[in-house]
Amino acid sequence: MSEFKYGTFIPKIKQKFILNLLNSKKRIDKRNFLEYRSIKIKYSHIPNADGCAEVQLGNTIVITGVKVDITNPYPSEPDKGTLIVNAEFPPVASPDFEPGPPDENAIELARIIDRGLRKPEVVDFKKLCIVPGKRVYGLWVDIYVLNHDGNLIDAAGIATMAALLTTKYNKVNVSSTGEIIKTEEKQSLEILNYPAYITHVKIGEHLILDPTLEEEMMADCKLTIIISNGNGIGGIQKSGSGGLSIDDLNQALNNSFKIYPTIKEIILNAVKKSE
Repeated sequence: MSEFKYGTFIPKIKQKFILNLLNSKKRIDKRNFLEYRSIKIKYSHIPNADGCAEVQLGNTIVITGVKVDITNPYPSEPDKGTLIVNAEFPPVASPDFEPGPPDENAIELARIIDRGLRKPEVVDFKKLCIVPGKRVYGLWVDIYVLNHDGNLIDAAGIATMAALLTTKYNKVNVSSTGEIIKTEEKQSLEILNYPAYITHVKIGEHLILDPTLEEEMMADCKLTIIISNGNGIGGIQKSGSGGLSIDDLNQALNNSFKIYPTIKEIILNAVKKSE
C-alpha cells in the first residue's frame, strides 16, 4: 500500500474498499446514503464580531463571525444594506491549504454562501438603510475553516445562519443635521429567510449526502442545492467534470426538501439554547 497522507490522495486499495462498500449500499462510516453526520453548534466569542457560531459536522469544523457596521450603499441599491462574504482556509485546517490570499476554493465557498443569503434576502436589507443613498448598515460575514473533513459548504451554511440569528448590533440615531450617532442599545437582525445548503456527491452510480473528505475526493461531481424557507430553491451549484442524470437531479432535490426541516430545526434549537 502506498503511504496515505490525509487530504492529499487516497490509495487505490482504499478507493476500492470504499467503492465496494457503496456497491453494497454501505458507507465507510456506517451511515446510509442519505444521512448527515452529527451536527453540533457552539456559540463562542470573536473579538469585534457582533455574532459568531462554530459548527462541527462530523469532523469538519467551521466558524463564522458576523460584523455589522455603517458603510456606503451600493449605487444600484441606495436604500438597502450591503453584504460581503469572505472565506479563509488556514493551513491548520488541512495539509492541502496553503498560506496566502484566498484561493479559488475559498472564493467559491464564499460565493455560494453569499448567493444563498443575497438572492432570497435572508435579512430585510431595506431595514438596514439609515439615510437612503448615503449611509446604511453593512454585513461582513467571515467564514474560517478549522478542520476539513469534507462538505465545507453545508457546515459553513449552518454556521453562517446560526451566527446571523444571534447577531446584535448598535442602533443609531440621525440628528436634524444628518449626523449619525451610535447608541448603546442593541438590536437583532430581522431574519426573513432560513436557507439551508445541502450537498450530494456522485461516486460511480451512487448519489450520497453529506460527503466526507475521502468521498469528496473520489466523487465524479458534487451538487449543492440551496433550499430557501423549505419551499423554494435559492440556488444550485455543481462542480466536477462528471455528469448527473435527470433522475439524479430529481433525487437530490427530493432529498434536499426532505432534509431541510431537520437542518432548520437544529439551527433554531441551538439558538434557543444560547439564549
